[in-house]
Amino acid sequence: MTESPVTLITGGSTGIGAAATRQLLDLGHRVAVTARRKERLEDLAEQLGRPDELLLLPGDAADNESVRRAVADTVERFGRLNHAVANAGYATFDAITDGDPEGWKDMVLTNVLGPALLVHHAIPALRETRGRIVLVGSVAGVKWSPDNIYGVTKWAVTGLSENTRLAVTEDGIGVTLISPGRTETAFWEGAGDERPDTGMMTSDQVAATLLWVLTQPAGVDINSVTLRPVGQPI
Repeated sequence: MTESPVTLITGGSTGIGAAATRQLLDLGHRVAVTARRKERLEDLAEQLGRPDELLLLPGDAADNESVRRAVADTVERFGRLNHAVANAGYATFDAITDGDPEGWKDMVLTNVLGPALLVHHAIPALRETRGRIVLVGSVAGVKWSPDNIYGVTKWAVTGLSENTRLAVTEDGIGVTLISPGRTETAFWEGAGDERPDTGMMTSDQVAATLLWVLTQPAGVDINSVTLRPVGQPI
């Protein structure tokens, strides 16, 4: 069996996750990708030429059994797990004071419970490889903003990152929080007037930072990276 590294990415069918998948495959890595929408996973596989090194895993990043199965299927297919990337997440672009709470539950589950489930299920396999966990947070999780329920979920991810690092660093597992600023992805669908007029980073640019983290030498643990497009003031 090949010794190339294995990465599991949640929410990887589009945006940053898809860009990271492409870049990892180009490096000769093996990649397992989850997403709720099977058709988007199939589109990604088609774009990439359906390589044997790619495993598609339809499922909900906030569902315990789906996440457990994704980790198990990745290890069964590729023999191990080196990296777990909690990338799935979205925003309702809603305000706490006068927004619609009906839309909050799924976002909170995806953005907060989802990463915690991936950490929980991936740790046993990562102990075997002394691997890495990457949590994709947001500038909204390191910089306060008013009335932002999405920001609350990303502050939770910021806390989860250090909480997890303290728990697993003595097992040889690295933990990194990547907090991107404005990035051109499907994240902005439905944002309306909240879509920024200033420039954004590309998914490939953020994914390149993710790959830099994953390819650090053994024993080096990058704990937090915040990146913004030039011109983003907050």
